[in-house]
Amino acid sequence: MSQDQTAIETGIRAAVDAQFARTMEDLQELVRIPSVSWPAFDAAHVAHSAEAIAALLRETGVFDVVDVRRAPIEGDTALGQPAVVARREPRNGRPTVLLYAHHDVQPPGKDEDWDTPPFEPTERNGRLYGRGAADDKAGVMAHLGAIRAFAAAAEQEGNELDLGIALFIEGEEEWASQSFGNFLRENRDLLAADAIIVADSSNWDEHTPALTVALRGAVAFNLRVDTLDHASHSGMFGGAVPDGMLAGIRTLNALWDAEGAVAVPGLVTAELELPEYGEARLREEAGLLDGVSPIGRGAILSRLWAQPAITVTGIDAPDVANASNTLIPGIRVRVSARIAPGQDPAAAYEAISAHLSAHAPFGARLTFEDPDFGQAFLVDTSGWAVTEVRGAMADAWERDPVDIGVGGSIPFIAELVEEFPGAQILVTGVEDPDGRAHSPNESLHIESFRKSLLTEALFLARLNARGA
Repeated sequence: MSQDQTAIETGIRAAVDAQFARTMEDLQELVRIPSVSWPAFDAAHVAHSAEAIAALLRETGVFDVVDVRRAPIEGDTALGQPAVVARREPRNGRPTVLLYAHHDVQPPGKDEDWDTPPFEPTERNGRLYGRGAADDKAGVMAHLGAIRAFAAAAEQEGNELDLGIALFIEGEEEWASQSFGNFLRENRDLLAADAIIVADSSNWDEHTPALTVALRGAVAFNLRVDTLDHASHSGMFGGAVPDGMLAGIRTLNALWDAEGAVAVPGLVTAELELPEYGEARLREEAGLLDGVSPIGRGAILSRLWAQPAITVTGIDAPDVANASNTLIPGIRVRVSARIAPGQDPAAAYEAISAHLSAHAPFGARLTFEDPDFGQAFLVDTSGWAVTEVRGAMADAWERDPVDIGVGGSIPFIAELVEEFPGAQILVTGVEDPDGRAHSPNESLHIESFRKSLLTEALFLARLNARGA
């Protein structure tokens, strides 16, 4: 490393520390905006969030363009939620990096399930609690804080900022990114880059950084199971007539074997290198109750990252408060499946639907509705961008990073690859296993966040020096 680069990186470390209180204040202001992108919530909050982020980006003075834009939803004329875009062009042969995060959040759920109000950020025990504090407004502020620190250090050392930087802060990631593809196509020139950082994943733990190299794909659909054309008295016909609930339970049970592993022929397992991860850690991180055993077979991380998983996430049927002595004519359930990296989601859907149809008892009628697919992803780790980000992680955290898989999905990465096939994709994040993203009491580990921000600032500086 040259003397000038050493000075820049020393300045970056100082700037991250000096600016960190302001970064946390800005993050807390964003968390206070209830930017839930689901249709049942007030879209004005998402618009407010986008404008607040755009204002913060303009204040940096780094970008040639900062704008809030929307694009049509796929297959519709309606517009998606507002996203923030920004760009500065590269100079002197430097590369361009696209920084992605999202500013919309999951619904908070019931207030009584939170220890503190979900949209009132609260610090305790080294963590910041609030909806979006980790997923993914901390990703937004990691980008912004890194740019601020990088620009401040370069100015102090009298260095030119030659690196190209683009930002895409999406506004509907939590609502299936429905306008994502159209947004990429309409804003391609603004977003084109040599490397893309998707800051929407997790670190290995509070003390160890991680680069996500594998993501499972997703298949979701609604399933109707019907046995009667109308409800009937359970005392008069029970025991001779199969009700929809019985047929539904028996049908769904065919999805798993006795150990809880997925029992659908045609679903595959990927071969991944796996770090050590024991049952004790699984119990702690997942909140598994005493006496409840894990399910599945093989290494635990194989079950989480490389094997298929199927979950019933919702049931439409009478609740207990309204339960009458009636044979229910039918039920509807939401089936959510995660599939191994490398498997086509359409083929997985066909395998699951065929398996369910083959196991429908008593001639029950099955209806499949609204299938939704998300592509799995495997990162090519051979490029220069991966080498640079791993080095930045090791220097910022003073610990070598771990390559991890993620059981969840980021389906839009496939669209990034399709639109920018030459770009190197880096999936990073600010979350940790205790962050409880999507759940009550979501939180951000503050010191891990500082290190993630420093990682990205060092990465930007090293890209700025490429070819110098």
